[in-house]
Amino acid sequence: MQKQVDDWIGLLKVGYFPPLSIMAQISEETGELARVLNNEHGGRVKKSADPESEIGSEISDIMFALICLANSHNINLEETWKKTVGARCERDKDRYEKIEED
Repeated sequence: MQKQVDDWIGLLKVGYFPPLSIMAQISEETGELARVLNNEHGGRVKKSADPESEIGSEISDIMFALICLANSHNINLEETWKKTVGARCERDKDRYEKIEED
């Protein structure tokens, strides 16, 4: 995904936006996800003027912006993901009740 985003951004004169602009985009997209989730699972009643959105689409919008932020800082998300998952699995290995296997 990082290469795909970088290849596309490489076609544009503007390049990656500054980090704070990307963070603002992440915040905007997160708000859109929150609205969709609140419409579907919360107490908010969807307005007829609200655009139709899907949870997956909103998550992908956030991921795109996060990938832009990572790429603009030369962060390899595959490497950092492995570290994060490994740390979480180790830290929380005894935290939650496990499903019993037959």
